[in-house]
Amino acid sequence: SYTTDTKSREENKKTIESLYSLSVDIKKIRRLKEWVLLQDVAYVKEIAGILQEMGADETAVAHILERCPEAILHSPAEINSQRALWQLVCQNEKQLIKLIEQFPESFFTTKYQQNQKANIMFFQELGLKNNIITRFLTSAPNIFYNPVEKNKNVIETLQRSYLNLGGSEANMKIWILKLLSQNPFILLNTSTAIQENLEFLQKNDFTDHEVLQLLSKLKGFIFQLSSTTMQKSMLFSKNVFKCSDQELKRLVLKCPALLYYSVSVLEERLEGLLKEGISVAQIRETPMVLELTTQIVQYRIKKLSALGYDIKSGSLESLNGTKKDFEVTYGKIQSKKERPIFNPVAPLHIED
Repeated sequence: SYTTDTKSREENKKTIESLYSLSVDIKKIRRLKEWVLLQDVAYVKEIAGILQEMGADETAVAHILERCPEAILHSPAEINSQRALWQLVCQNEKQLIKLIEQFPESFFTTKYQQNQKANIMFFQELGLKNNIITRFLTSAPNIFYNPVEKNKNVIETLQRSYLNLGGSEANMKIWILKLLSQNPFILLNTSTAIQENLEFLQKNDFTDHEVLQLLSKLKGFIFQLSSTTMQKSMLFSKNVFKCSDQELKRLVLKCPALLYYSVSVLEERLEGLLKEGISVAQIRETPMVLELTTQIVQYRIKKLSALGYDIKSGSLESLNGTKKDFEVTYGKIQSKKERPIFNPVAPLHIED
């Protein structure tokens, strides 16, 4: 709604002066979003006042306006409405101003206030805790821009699918809430896309129970894929591991990344492992290693090699898992290596 034609316009002197008086780095704004400084109407002092009222000090106000200068183009009425809206899920203004400091762009998107409000109410009714909803507002704000009916539709499709796949009514709410809190972006999909992906898995002989298992393991990311990309990834794995459909299914259940990652990603990770002298047979035995980037794999192999652990002849299990998991494994291998074969000071039990 703002003009971005910068050639014929001049900077608004009043805006510049007001920002300057707040110790805002104007050079930064000129570099990133100069168009903001060209607008005829800006509410610099008013917006700064509202932020200060909420508890922001001078440094915080300057930081917020440098990061999101378009904040000054919103009227005080719009910002106060947004403030009331976010207070529905924030414990207090102290928490609210902290969120605005970290995620100013999310807070100052006021275009969809009615949708935002309706969605906040819907998520609360669904049983999502306020701290999860605030996380959504900051990290996945666009799910609030949808009309609430669209989000309801997606949730209903998920609930129906869960029951059709043999999930129990008693566990459905927990399942949905867990899925949403792990991946709120599910709501950006259409009900049709969700349906198509589930049908694709069923056509590929995954039982209802296995499909449910995959949904939980993939944290709903499966809905962001298309049947074409899943088909290509499965075909790639089938050719690489030279396995039957049934064996491939077992591998996918063991490592859903084979379904989720594109062929180019799988290819790059496979090549990285082969370069390290790891065989296809080893990877087939522990496919979860493909969930790790090539850099992580190289780093872990290097650390284990320094302990004298030969990955080519050992199991790839020691490479797997999160950073924390790997550190535990590494620690065990290290202490095993450092332990002496016999303790020279231990008493010898000699029979008479």
